[in-house]
Amino acid sequence: MTSIDLNADLGEGFGRWRLTDDERLLSVVTSANVACGFHAGDAVTMRRVCELAAERGVRIGAQVSYRDLAGFGRRAMDVPPAELAAEVAYQIGALEVFARAAGARVAYVKPHGALYNRVVHDEEQAAAVVDGVLLADAALPVLGLPGSRLLELAGKAGLPVVAEAFADRAYTDAGTLVPRTLEGAVVTDPDAVVERSLGLARSGEVVSHTGTRIEVRARSLCLHGDTPGAVDLARRVRERLAASGVRVEAFA
Repeated sequence: MTSIDLNADLGEGFGRWRLTDDERLLSVVTSANVACGFHAGDAVTMRRVCELAAERGVRIGAQVSYRDLAGFGRRAMDVPPAELAAEVAYQIGALEVFARAAGARVAYVKPHGALYNRVVHDEEQAAAVVDGVLLADAALPVLGLPGSRLLELAGKAGLPVVAEAFADRAYTDAGTLVPRTLEGAVVTDPDAVVERSLGLARSGEVVSHTGTRIEVRARSLCLHGDTPGAVDLARRVRERLAASGVRVEAFA
């Protein structure tokens, strides 16, 4: 039977501000990418999300990013490799404290935003992220875009690698994500997102922004939690997958 993991970016709040409906999304997804304080999240939020995830058996992932609270981690930054490696390890370590307190552990690492897109092609920044993961835990899986420099270097370093796909993001013909600055970068039609999810899970294919069918082989499917109607859409995706014989389960 075909199986796939459903992951979502959670804990994306700060103080009294909350962007994602963490509790409801944790009833749908199997893996939670928890913001570690650099693009969003704070100690109280991280602890709360870890407790909720552990209660529901959802895997906890460290969503590491550039230090960019004001820009939500989506602004391009040039961070020296040694500094970036240390900051990646720092973020993983901070989340691990709360995961362990909740009776769980950090099960994987996923970059966020500008860092995620940067390490698709930038070898130096990708290597720094890998160094940071190794510093924190040399057995942690790394979640990222298929064919990225990050997954290539992580695999060479002996880290488990997991490819992911996005049902609500437009793809280029090369299999990379269309930048959010361009029109149509985010797929907003719920029916289209559901059908794209099924296609990615069943056949490992998706239609690019030019209308070309491309291959995107992935073990995990990302459902963004900061979009309108995110919870209902996530439920629709999971129900459609299950009805089509796709088993939804965590990869870690």
